[in-house]
Amino acid sequence: MALDNNHILIIGGGTAGWLSAAILAKTLNSKNTDGVKVTLVESPTIPILGVGEGTWPNLRATLHKIGISETDFIRECDATFKQGAEFINWSKTPEPKQSHSYYHPLSTVSHSSYDFNLAPYWLQQDKKTRLPYDRAVASQARVCDEGLAPKQIVMAEYSAAQEYAYHLNANKLAEFLKRHCVEKLGVKFVSANVTNVALDNEDFITHVDTDHESEKKIFADFFVDCSGAKGLIIKETYNTAWQSISDVIFNDTALAVQVPYADRNQKINTHTLATAQEAGWIWDIGLQDRRGVGHVFSSKYISDQKAEQQLIDYLGDDYSDDLTIRKIKLNHGYHKKFWHKNSVAIGMSAGFVEPLEASAIFLFDAAANMLAAQFPRDKAQMKYAEDKFNQQLTMRMQRTVEFIKLHYCISQRRDSQYWIDNCDPISIPDNLKQRLAFWQGQVPTKYDFENAWEPFNLDSYLYVLYGMGFETDVAKVAAKYTETTKAKHLFNNIDKASVLLIDKLPKQRELIEKVIKYGFTQV
Repeated sequence: MALDNNHILIIGGGTAGWLSAAILAKTLNSKNTDGVKVTLVESPTIPILGVGEGTWPNLRATLHKIGISETDFIRECDATFKQGAEFINWSKTPEPKQSHSYYHPLSTVSHSSYDFNLAPYWLQQDKKTRLPYDRAVASQARVCDEGLAPKQIVMAEYSAAQEYAYHLNANKLAEFLKRHCVEKLGVKFVSANVTNVALDNEDFITHVDTDHESEKKIFADFFVDCSGAKGLIIKETYNTAWQSISDVIFNDTALAVQVPYADRNQKINTHTLATAQEAGWIWDIGLQDRRGVGHVFSSKYISDQKAEQQLIDYLGDDYSDDLTIRKIKLNHGYHKKFWHKNSVAIGMSAGFVEPLEASAIFLFDAAANMLAAQFPRDKAQMKYAEDKFNQQLTMRMQRTVEFIKLHYCISQRRDSQYWIDNCDPISIPDNLKQRLAFWQGQVPTKYDFENAWEPFNLDSYLYVLYGMGFETDVAKVAAKYTETTKAKHLFNNIDKASVLLIDKLPKQRELIEKVIKYGFTQV
């Protein structure tokens, strides 16, 4: 039987393009004669933005699936281990020389969705003597406090004592994936600029024109737009409607700087630092030889000059005049449709939500995996796959926006108009507003999350809610929380596990240097 969709053309490289190419080529068996051929055309003149340096654990699973050695990945992408994020000065206005923080870790000892929800039992403990929520229900915050890695060198690749993701050099990741795609997965690479997207009389794409000497026209059956903010297909060809989220997420500018370590033995944080500011926040990510630091802010509430000075003040003695600070404009929002006709947008071309929870690469990965899993070889199946893809990705974008907004809208900070406006109910999405109202008298449960594929699960919400000091009055429903003995046992086990992990796990830099020198056992 002849199949209709046998060749996918990806327009644009970078992380989104090459990650999509790897997932599609591996899943659809591009190297086989009956597989789907994958070609990627990337401009030799358009630079990669390369800002996203934080990831989620899903990338670990994807790298393993596409056949990449974790040792090679760490060596070649300046990668370090990430065990979550620490949010500093988000919940309340900091006093001079004082700060408040909480963690959103990646590991949870007792998963609230399907194991046992410890949150109601923690809420009933004495506020004056109880541990902070992140330290009471998991060991990872304590591991991060000590600067420890999530595993030991004797553990196999991709295995772990604590759940983890990575911090990485995004430009090096793109190049690393490119080599793997071309050398191992059978992806064809064309270095050229796309000059035109050609449509038939039903508005399906037939081919693209390029400035390549011998590849003037590239024909394909299906097209993936990874052309970044340019949106060569989704925006310039189809002019798909845009959903702005600037009324919810205010930050529209980022200042980014790469800061070398003063000392080769300097500590590498094993989590992202996110420090709230007057009109935004500063990220701080530790790679092998440098830190990636940046200030995300709203130009409505602060000038570029003042925002830059706050970034310089944050760096303190680590700042020098020879460091280059890049300014990046952020266009927050997403297209109302991602898959149209025989094309789909993945990556920045599809949309962007600020990097507070490092959701960008997750969304690239999730979109590419869904496309690969449901890729229709028969054009009669296209409409179903298109509808499902658009529904799922729209939901994921909406839920990402809501979760990012959660960090702002339940803050007690009122030290600037920025924070006052962020807490104004008019700026809070209705779904999040309804959840928050309900959670004032009920502890969140898995039934608040109607879709299994929501990007942020119950545990993530609990960490942020109770890390930020959100108040849930459980007095009226306390009668249903009868398993106090079980809860006490779990709290004690977490304490014991924390002590054991702190004793056994190595420092982040120590492990990274061992990986570079010896490597992990491959699986």
